[in-house]
Amino acid sequence: MPTIQTIVQYTFPILRILNIMKQVNPFSNSRVDTPFQHHTDLKEVYQIEFVRLNSVIDDIKADTENRQTKGAVVTGEPGIGKTHMMMRLATERLASNRLLFIRQPNNIDSVLYHTYSRVLESLVEKVPHSPYSQLEHLLATSFSKIIIDTFREFRSNNTKAVGILDYFRRLTDKDRYILEVLSKDPLNIYKELGREGARNKREYWQRIETLIDGWWKRHYGDIGYATTILKGIVKFCSYSDPNKKRLVGKWLSANELDVAESNSVGLKNWKDDGSKEAFSLDAMMVFGKLSIMDEPLIIIFDQLEGLGLEYNKQLLHRFGDAIKELFTHVPNSLIILNLFPDRWEYFKAFFDGSVIDRVSQCQIVLNKPSEEQLKKLLALKAEEQGVDVNKLFTSEDLTDILSQGSIRGMLNRASHYYRYRIQAIPLPETPAKPETPKSKPSTFEEEVRESLKLILDGVKALHLSSPNYSETLDISDSSAKTVNLPDSSLVIDYLEREKEVLEEEYEKLVIISDSDDIGKLLTVTEAFNTLLKNVEIDRLQLGSRKLPEHLLIKNPNLSFVIGFLQVSDLGFPSRIKNFNELVFNYEEINFMLFRDIRETAITGKVGKVEIDRLNKVHNGQFIYMDKEDRLMFELIYKLIVDIQNRDFVVNLQSALKTLDSLMSHYWLIKMFKRMSTIV
Repeated sequence: MPTIQTIVQYTFPILRILNIMKQVNPFSNSRVDTPFQHHTDLKEVYQIEFVRLNSVIDDIKADTENRQTKGAVVTGEPGIGKTHMMMRLATERLASNRLLFIRQPNNIDSVLYHTYSRVLESLVEKVPHSPYSQLEHLLATSFSKIIIDTFREFRSNNTKAVGILDYFRRLTDKDRYILEVLSKDPLNIYKELGREGARNKREYWQRIETLIDGWWKRHYGDIGYATTILKGIVKFCSYSDPNKKRLVGKWLSANELDVAESNSVGLKNWKDDGSKEAFSLDAMMVFGKLSIMDEPLIIIFDQLEGLGLEYNKQLLHRFGDAIKELFTHVPNSLIILNLFPDRWEYFKAFFDGSVIDRVSQCQIVLNKPSEEQLKKLLALKAEEQGVDVNKLFTSEDLTDILSQGSIRGMLNRASHYYRYRIQAIPLPETPAKPETPKSKPSTFEEEVRESLKLILDGVKALHLSSPNYSETLDISDSSAKTVNLPDSSLVIDYLEREKEVLEEEYEKLVIISDSDDIGKLLTVTEAFNTLLKNVEIDRLQLGSRKLPEHLLIKNPNLSFVIGFLQVSDLGFPSRIKNFNELVFNYEEINFMLFRDIRETAITGKVGKVEIDRLNKVHNGQFIYMDKEDRLMFELIYKLIVDIQNRDFVVNLQSALKTLDSLMSHYWLIKMFKRMSTIV
């Protein structure tokens, strides 16, 4: 039995081992969620395919006559690296091109608005090595060129009559100053003309607004929402106050502002005419035409696999129509669809030829990289944490790791082996392998295991451990090398990891819309119906009067109406009044109306009275969705969509049952639980 002296003898090796155990698992980040993230990138992987994709962007830029939008389809199995390639595209081209990332739409009535909302969220992403966002770079370059070209046009039209010296005399001091600073650097539109305390800042921007407006009308006319949208874009560009930028951003997303808010930024509220789809297409067109003065837009549609589900056929049809409209109305862009090969075949059979021909002008297929490339990628990931894979893994380990079917599968398997070798956590779902003979440690991994076993035996000898604790730490038993982890364990790990990501995103600028929330609720309900089997989805009506976006979710046992109402104090009272009338008319239905706490608080007397009325009836609730509520809602939705997209490989029904046990307190899970016991 080991003595205290023996244990002390191993103190230093154990301290070294524990220090290694504290290191970050170099293989834990196996998935790229958005192109704006930063992950290890081995350039030789898919370099030929990447060059092809880049060449299409260059072709669009070279087509100075037409500036016609082109399409590309990137296909590959789950985890093969499609979104990773988009990240490489962002890394290499974000300094010049604007990259816009759109996840799967979820509401048949708002596909274009969903697209435009995600475009706005992408545009506020910072450009690498710059204090300015994508939107600010786009506007600085395009506005500067427009202003310089306007002065050139003005000079050519006037110098013939008055002479060049007279022309320069006719320019105002402000015109000359604007021309001078923008000719030096487009970003001077912020550095010089937009900074707080700048000389005559308001007058400069009023002049810029006049110049931009005049140029647009001369080249594109004055129809639709375009000129009004352009005015808002100029306002956004002119403000350095973060709060005013936020208000203009909210206005640009077609949301209402309170009277005081709209007055503070000098913008009139949009008419509540229900035409957000037309507005969104016009807004996308404006950005496309502005990009002609800059660089082609890169518009990426990713995570589209759920559109192939049976209940999403109408949504897929509308998505095809929206893509066709983008090709027709938004110039100077590359539209990329990332898809699984089988889903692309389904899309080709589903869409008409006009959609397929436009979107598949360039087809790029990503196959599994060579074993040599996979080895290099594995080593590169390990080196970032100071780990040598050849010392960490045995040749048998590496054979198993490299045999996985995708890059993500390889990294996930390496992550499991890292936990096993360093932290003694059993490998999931693999047969037990015979242990090497217990001789003198010949590898670092064996040294770790032998040293841990020795100190554990010493602890046992001193009666300092409980039986349960020692069983947890005992790694000498060969059966502990593998364990068949159920889906619930994987789901728990997923929820913990993704909640951290969502918490970071919560603080960013996001477009909160009723249509998007209803689409998320619809997706979640359809998923849970694979367990419940008897849920029906409908909507209520109240003549021609406008109601909050809502779903009626019912089965023979219970009925719920879940609604969302994010509109401003102006439109809020009438819609909640109509909602309350439904509550009083249908006493057998449970009504819940949500409003995100990040939206403007309701301060109007009528609105507050109607909220109080709703909360006082037995079948109604008005709920401000706080941060925790929002994170749970987004987490449930993300889990389901990731399973549908095969970004997270577990059984959907098993995952839903895990949610039922983990989140039984959450209103959405409680609702489904009440409708039918999940077994």
